[in-house]
Amino acid sequence: MTSIPTFTTLGGGPTVLMLHGIGGGHLAFAPQVETLASSGYRAVAWDMPGYGHSAPIEPYTFKGLAQSCIHLIEALQCDSVVLLGHSMGGMVAQEVVARRPELVSRLILCGTSPSFGKPDGDWQRAFIAQRTAPLDAGRSMAELAETLVPQMVGPGSLPEGVRLATHCMAGVPAATYRRALECILTFDRRANLPNILVPTLLVAGEHDRNAPPAVMKKMAGAIADSTYIEMKGIGHLQNLEAPEEFDALVLNFLSLPQPLLH
Repeated sequence: MTSIPTFTTLGGGPTVLMLHGIGGGHLAFAPQVETLASSGYRAVAWDMPGYGHSAPIEPYTFKGLAQSCIHLIEALQCDSVVLLGHSMGGMVAQEVVARRPELVSRLILCGTSPSFGKPDGDWQRAFIAQRTAPLDAGRSMAELAETLVPQMVGPGSLPEGVRLATHCMAGVPAATYRRALECILTFDRRANLPNILVPTLLVAGEHDRNAPPAVMKKMAGAIADSTYIEMKGIGHLQNLEAPEEFDALVLNFLSLPQPLLH
């Protein structure tokens, strides 16, 4: 039996479950937890397996991560959830929707993509090498975060948000970070995009090099009931770089009438 991942929760009402990226943790959604809870939602942010106090899983695969998320949704005892996934968390969200679509009422995908290519690709190998080279050289996750996070944000980013992102990445266990990097190389859910039948919001950052706007715009084109928004001056960490603008986009999306038929 897979253990339930640890999570933070605040507020009451319809459940919004937030899934962080590879360098995150539940704290990466701290601004959104507060905003959503004060706006009439039950805001839940998990620690993905291997992060925070959540037990790691073996093997570390999207199937296993999705199953962990499904266990959490069932433990929350709600008919359905709004899934909000950032980066790798957006990939987990896509995996959950593909496996258990009835559990998801709406989908919010930010700074993510429907695939990451095959692990035998030169670009993918270079990506892994770039991300792990500092660790291989004996540097800590905190040192890695100090270098990497500033490269991920846009010119319009809020300094406090960048500091929180750096703090979150510094706390990720190096072993988990390596496993997660290897895991994302296997992701490919492009074929399932037309099967996503719930209202979906896709949020891209103008300066996001990890999930470029062109990729997310094309992704939106394959999802029938989707809305695409690009945040100007913002990079990969949309919800932390411009939390007020991001929260307004999310709340506006959640306030739209739910279609009668999916």
